[in-house]
Amino acid sequence: MRKSCKEMLCEGAHVVVVGLGASGVSAVKFLLGLGVKVSVSEGGRRENLEGDLVRWLQEKGVYVETGGHTSELLTSADCVLISPGVPLGIAALMAARAKGIPVLGELALAPDFLRTPVVAVTGTNGKSTVTTLIGELLAASGKKVFVGGNIGVPLTDYLAGDQECEVAVLEVSSYQLDSAGEFRPRVGVLLNITPDHLDRYESYDAYAASKLSLFRRQQNGDLAVVNGDDPLLAEWLAGEGSGWGGLVQVYGRTREGGRSAWLQGGTAFVVPAGGDAGNPERYLLAQTPFANAPNDENVLAAILAARAMGASAEAIAAALAGFQPLAHRLAFVAEVDGVRYYDDSKATNIGAVFSALSGMSQPVVLIAGGRDKGASYDLLLPQVREKVRALVLIGEAKEKIAAAFAGLCEIVFATGMVEAVETASRLARRGDVVLLSPACASFDMFRSYGHRGEVFCQAVQGLAGHRG
Repeated sequence: MRKSCKEMLCEGAHVVVVGLGASGVSAVKFLLGLGVKVSVSEGGRRENLEGDLVRWLQEKGVYVETGGHTSELLTSADCVLISPGVPLGIAALMAARAKGIPVLGELALAPDFLRTPVVAVTGTNGKSTVTTLIGELLAASGKKVFVGGNIGVPLTDYLAGDQECEVAVLEVSSYQLDSAGEFRPRVGVLLNITPDHLDRYESYDAYAASKLSLFRRQQNGDLAVVNGDDPLLAEWLAGEGSGWGGLVQVYGRTREGGRSAWLQGGTAFVVPAGGDAGNPERYLLAQTPFANAPNDENVLAAILAARAMGASAEAIAAALAGFQPLAHRLAFVAEVDGVRYYDDSKATNIGAVFSALSGMSQPVVLIAGGRDKGASYDLLLPQVREKVRALVLIGEAKEKIAAAFAGLCEIVFATGMVEAVETASRLARRGDVVLLSPACASFDMFRSYGHRGEVFCQAVQGLAGHRG
């Protein structure tokens, strides 16, 4: 009979935490609180770890191996707890599983250690915005809410505390779902599935299956909120999803098929779980950050989830108008000489760029490129053909992207972000948009997508100052 996490993590058990980023450090603290023996396997070099962290681990008696993950350490454990960024296919983890040692992520701890009902949000794009928004809608209704997971505070921080919140709203990535064990959200929200992380998954189908596993453990009384406009999710709804154990609510741009939430004339129409389909709630989006695609659809998912967890319609309407969009997600930066500049640096995959271009009504000069993630750029061909005046390309993937869009628009290479912004400003005409939406990871040139966005914003502000 399979042991529960509580049984595996009993006092005196040996647990190896793999990865010493924010989630790994949080996991170590949680495990020490349980009285288990903790070791750490970190892929980075020891000199790259902060001195205070190394001293704290030594004081707590935590053994730390660095510079890689050894089978000797991982196979000595009673349980292995992995950080989200660690691939499940590395040799040491395979050796541990071959010996029957459980390999778990932080979501797998929830069934035994989490006392708060969960709203879990995943999707290729938009999950941080929707997770944050659901938290704000619930808070506006007077609920005490924990917001974290893949965004902000790790779940194990909350598990180690008093757990005084009424709802936990978690952003969950495909990596986390791959090691989620028996994790079962009260409300699961799946926004979209488009090609991403194909440098880690063996196929697009494998990546999609990872996302859909969000609903695997749901039962009667649980809710799945699903985007009916996403082709892959529409296929799932017509097949496996039609016999799902819990309640399914579908949202999209139109009301077709008896959807629970849809858009019409700048208004969101929502029928919450148990609501009257003939008398939907109405939320005006015109004066909110959710007036345009893709956020107008994202707000439908957030409202359905928040209403299911007890948020009031009145509080939701007030909170939507005051919501502050997250940084580097289609954020307006400045207007210079009649050209508007937008920072969408978080668009690290092709689906995100597709969504960004879909919401643009003006001609676009698109700044893209970075570290390629293995997907085809063909999804963007119609959008580039219709909306992109010119492409300014940077980073390792610039030749691959240029080849994909050859003949569709003017294509220019730039050696860095400042040159890219200056080049884009010359190519743009009054009334155009210059959009940073890279479709690639940032790590070839920047520390993170946030750093990339900051450099873009600084270059735009420098351009504005120079023109002024």
